[in-house]
Amino acid sequence: MAGAAEERGPGPAEGEQRQEQHVACQVFPERLAEGKPGQGFLSSFFTNNQKCQLMLLKTLETNPYVKLLLDAMKHSGCAVNKERHFSCEDCNGNVSGGFDASTSQIVLCQNNIRNQSHMNRVVTHELIHAFDHCRAHVNWFTDLRHLACSEVRAANLSGDCSLVNEIFRLHFGLKQHHQTCVRDRAILSILAVRNISKEVAQKAVDEVFESCFNDHEPFGRIPHNKTYARYAHRDFQNRDRYYANI
Repeated sequence: MAGAAEERGPGPAEGEQRQEQHVACQVFPERLAEGKPGQGFLSSFFTNNQKCQLMLLKTLETNPYVKLLLDAMKHSGCAVNKERHFSCEDCNGNVSGGFDASTSQIVLCQNNIRNQSHMNRVVTHELIHAFDHCRAHVNWFTDLRHLACSEVRAANLSGDCSLVNEIFRLHFGLKQHHQTCVRDRAILSILAVRNISKEVAQKAVDEVFESCFNDHEPFGRIPHNKTYARYAHRDFQNRDRYYANI
């Protein structure tokens, strides 16, 4: 995250920076002014901010998806710091979170994250974007296909399209239902941050879908549930030890 951005050298060009701010304005408008929304001491201590911080801490310490991603980020030279790389903020609309590439920071929408399970999914989803930002030069704001690829990966690997979540959405098992869910969720995520038509978003997702759907790093598989994620984490740790001993 921040480490990756700093190690790459200079930030985006002026034109790209303006585009980044425009996109951030659509999702997190209060971030442009001071980076974080203003809050009084009592409101931050007793309401959504405190609850968000507590749920985030539990997610970072216990969720197997997140623990693997944190290890993978550290292994890639982008160690994550809770205080630096996460921010609980109020957001407009029904957005749950986002990855702010201009600051290498994950924004958690404290007014929209409903419960611990929701927090787990949001943090996992955004950490996948952060992992992509760390391992590759992603042109988030100038190449729609790059954004589409990361959204496909996040929908595929975060558990967002798990059977349980789809049942709650009243979406039931058609043939290749997981692929359909991933495609639909990726398109929705793009439309949430880009002022483009659904047709343009669909075209971008279709162009990258096969290769990005089959890119399972750092999990090595599609972790359909927490058990799969625990196995993936164990395999990642063993793989890390193996290469360390070569």
